[in-house]
Amino acid sequence: MSFPGVNEQMDVIRSGAVDVLPEDELAQKIEASIKNKEALRIKLGCDPSRPDLHIGHAVVLGKLRQFQDLGHKAILIVGDFTAMIGDPSGRSKTRPPLSLEETRINGQSYLDQATLVLARESLRTAYNSEWLNKLSFQDVISLAASSTVAQILERDDFTKRHKAGQPISLHEFLYPLAQAYDSVAIKADVELGGTDQKFNLLLGREVQKGYKVQPQCVITTPLLEGTDGVEKMSKSLDNYIGLTHSPTDMFGRTMSIPDTMISRYYQLGAFADADDVASMQQGLADGRLHPRDAKMQVARAIVARYHNPAAAEAAVEEWRRVIVAKDNAPDDVDEFVIVGAGTEYSVIDALAASGLCKSKGEARRLIQQGGLSIDGERVKDIDHKVDLRESRLFKRGKRHFLRIKGGN
Repeated sequence: MSFPGVNEQMDVIRSGAVDVLPEDELAQKIEASIKNKEALRIKLGCDPSRPDLHIGHAVVLGKLRQFQDLGHKAILIVGDFTAMIGDPSGRSKTRPPLSLEETRINGQSYLDQATLVLARESLRTAYNSEWLNKLSFQDVISLAASSTVAQILERDDFTKRHKAGQPISLHEFLYPLAQAYDSVAIKADVELGGTDQKFNLLLGREVQKGYKVQPQCVITTPLLEGTDGVEKMSKSLDNYIGLTHSPTDMFGRTMSIPDTMISRYYQLGAFADADDVASMQQGLADGRLHPRDAKMQVARAIVARYHNPAAAEAAVEEWRRVIVAKDNAPDDVDEFVIVGAGTEYSVIDALAASGLCKSKGEARRLIQQGGLSIDGERVKDIDHKVDLRESRLFKRGKRHFLRIKGGN
C-alpha cells in the first residue's frame, strides 16, 4: 500500500480542522503507517437519535473522507447503544432515551445519507451495542474507575447545569465513558468530532491508556451555524439544509443565509478551497462582489456537490423564476445582450448600454434613489458589478423590466 508523505498528509489533515491533538504524535503515527504500509484506523462516532443529516454533519464527514482519500481505514461507529443513554453534549436537560430498535432504524438511515460524502467501498461500519451489550456490571465498574467525578464535571454542559441547579442523571456520566470504550474496542488511532465533542474525544485517549491501548489522536472540526446565522444547525430549529433536500430546497435555503455567513458556508458547506474562499471574502469586502451573487455561487456549489451540476443550474433557473413571479414581472421580458460583458460588469454601464437609463448620470441617480433591483434584490452601491455570464433580471422603478446578459 502506498501513502502520501507525512507532510502532505498533515497539510490535508490540518486544513479546516480546529484542533489536532497532539499534532506531533499524529505525525509519528502517520510516519509509522507509511513505514509499515499499514493504514491508520480513523474513528467517527455517529448519534442515530436524529437520523436526518444536514450539511453541518457533512463538515466532519468530509474530514473522514479526506482520511479515506489518503488511504486510511474509515470506521463509522453507529452509537445504537449509547443513543439509549442520550448524548448530553450541549444539552440543558436530560434527553429522553430511545429503544435499541429505534436506534437501529435511525442508524441505517444515517449510514445511507453519510455515504453521500463518504466512499462506501472503503468504509467499515459497526454498532457499539456489539461490545457494550456484552459488558458485565464488573466491567462497567472497571470502566467507571478510569475517570473521576471532577473530570466529568469539567464538561461545560455539566458544569452549567450543576451551577444552575438543573438535574444531571447518573447515567449521563456514563455516555462519555461508553463512547471512550468504543475507541478501546476498535483500537482507534484517530478520532474525529465537532468542537462540542472535544471532551469526549480526549477522554477516549485517557480510557485507552487505562486499557493499555495506544492512545488515539483527536481532531475536531467547526460547527456550522444554521441558516439563521445564530444557532447551531438543527432540524428542530428548521435552520438546516438537509443532505436529502431537493436541489430547489437546498438552493433556496442557502439563499436565505445572512450575508455574514456567506464565506463560512462556502468553506464549510461547499468545501471550497482556501484560495477561492479568500477571493470571495476579498470581493465582498471591497464591493466587487455583491452578496446576492456570492450566495448564488455558494448555493450552486452546494447543490452541485450533493446532487450534480445540471441540478444546480436547474435550481438557479427555478429560483430566478420565483423571484420574477415575486416581482410581478411579465412572462415576456425583453432581453438585451452586451457584447463582451462577463463576471464583473459595471451596473452603471449595463443600464446605460441597454437603454434602461438614458445616461450614466441617470443610472447613478436611479441607484442612489433606490429605484433599481437585480434578480429581486435592491442595488444600493453605484460601483456594484454584476455577473452577466447568465441573464439577469433588471427592474427599474415599479414597471420597467429588462433581462441583460453578456454575449460574444
